[in-house]
Formats: sequence, C-alpha cells, structure tokens
Amino acid sequence: MGLITITVLGAIIEKEGKILLARRHTGSSMAGKWEFPGGKLEAGETEKECLKREIKEELNADIEVVDFYAESKWDRGDKIIDLKCYKSRLLTDKLQLIVHDLIVWVTPEELLKYDMPPADMEIAKKMRYTK
Repeated sequence: MGLITITVLGAIIEKEGKILLARRHTGSSMAGKWEFPGGKLEAGETEKECLKREIKEELNADIEVVDFYAESKWDRGDKIIDLKCYKSRLLTDKLQLIVHDLIVWVTPEELLKYDMPPADMEIAKKMRYTK
C-alpha cells in the first residue's frame, strides 16, 4: 500500500519584482518555516478555487490566480506532499496574518536564504533561474 498524496496549492504573489513569503507561526505544523502561502485542496474544489479560499483564510486577502508556475513533490515519510504553485496577483492592499507571524517581500535571488519546507525550496530554486 502506497503513501497517501496530499495536494497543496501555493500562491506566488509578486509585486514590484519581489515575491511574498510567509512564516508559519509557533505551534503550527512546520512552525518557523517560510512558505508560499496556500493550503490543501479540498474535495470538489478546483485548484484556483482552493488557492483563492486559502489566501482569504490565511491572509484575509483576495487574489487573481494568473497561471500555473511549477510543481514539486516531497516525500515526508508518512505522506507525499504535491505542491502546485500558481503565479497570483493581490487584489487587496492590506494583509492580515492569521496562520503566519511574519511576511517578507524578497527578490527571486534572495529566496534560498529562507528556511523553507523541501517542496517550497524546489519551487524557489526554479524561480532563481526563470522569471
């Protein structure tokens, strides 16, 4: 019997050449790790619907999901995380931190300086070389 695969959607939100990273707050799964905000795909949702819902839940913000960017898989040992990232655009000026304790805007070259889960890190590595 194989491991269960969890599909997770991440938003690559870009503004003025910088990418939004969010840090998981203490007490949460993956606390202290930096990530592209987003979350698990629920039954019956499209990937774009999921991403819009998750960004609303995590940052109290509305986004436009522009297009698919990249995918990476991470075998955690107990399950496989299938991270699919979409380039997205903020439709809201203010962000409210709900499941994160900090956000930063960084250039693609700075992404690898942040401690990210392996799936996010794979996406970040791709961003250094492609725009």
